[in-house]
Amino acid sequence: MQICVFGLGEAGSLIAAELAASGSTVVAFDPADVPTPVGVQRVPHPALAVRKAEVVLALTAAADARLAIVQAADAIPSDAIYADFSTGSPELKSELASIAQSKGFEFADVALVAMVPGNGVATAALASGIGAPRFASVFNSVGGKVEAIDGPAGTAARRKLLRSVAMKGFAAVAQEALSAASAASDANWLADNLMAELTSADGPWLQRLLDGTPIHAKRRLAEMEAATDLLAGLGKPTVMTKGTVESLRAVVADPATAVTFAPIEPPADATNGSSPQEV
Repeated sequence: MQICVFGLGEAGSLIAAELAASGSTVVAFDPADVPTPVGVQRVPHPALAVRKAEVVLALTAAADARLAIVQAADAIPSDAIYADFSTGSPELKSELASIAQSKGFEFADVALVAMVPGNGVATAALASGIGAPRFASVFNSVGGKVEAIDGPAGTAARRKLLRSVAMKGFAAVAQEALSAASAASDANWLADNLMAELTSADGPWLQRLLDGTPIHAKRRLAEMEAATDLLAGLGKPTVMTKGTVESLRAVVADPATAVTFAPIEPPADATNGSSPQEV
C-alpha cells in the first residue's frame, strides 16, 4: 500500500516510520526542517507526495490543515482517501470535507484519542465523514485502531475537543500544582500521590469526584480558596486554581449546574457516613 503523510512532527514521524517498517510505501512532505524517518521517502512538494497514494494522512497543525489539502487536491487520485488528523474545529473539518468532495475524493475526519508515543499506528482514533468506514477498514488492516462513527466530518473532531477540555485541562492543573509544590519542596511527594491516584482511577473514582461536587461544594470551595492563597504566597500562578474556585462558587449558588453520573440525593447526616466519599 502506498501512503502519503503530511507532517513529520512527533505523531507524523512515529506513524510514518512504523508504516514504512511494516512494508507500506510511505511518501512524505513537510516544509519544516525536521528529520526524515527511516524508510520514508521525502519529497519537496505535496503534489509529488500524493500522486500514487491510496491513503493520505494529514498530521498537520490545525492552522496548516486547509493549506495542506488545497496544495495537493488537484493531484490526489479520485480513489484515494484523505484522512485529516488535525485538532481543528468541527467547522474546519466540514470545510475540508467540502474541498475533498469538490475534487472527487473521499474525506475522513480523524481524531486521535490516546497518546501516539508508545502506540504509533495503533493509537486509538475515531473517524467520521463519508470516507470514515473505508478509512477505518484500510488503516486497521495495517495495524490501526480506528473506530468509524456515525455523523458528518466534524463529529470526530467534536468528540476530540470535548475530551481535550479534560485532558489538556488536567495537564494545566498538574503543571500549576507541581510548580507550586516545587517551590514548597513537595514536588516529589505530590507527583507520587498524583500517579497513585491516576493508577487506581476507575469509573467509581470519577463518579465520586463528580457526584460529590454539589454535596461538598462549600467545603471544596473553602479548600480551593485556601489553595489559591497558598499558591499566591509561593509566588506561583493561580490561573487554573482560580478557575476551580469560580466553578465551585457557581455550584454553591446553584447545585443543579454540577454534572453528575447519577441523581444526587440530599447529603446524609455526617454521623451515618452514607454521603459520597470525599476525594
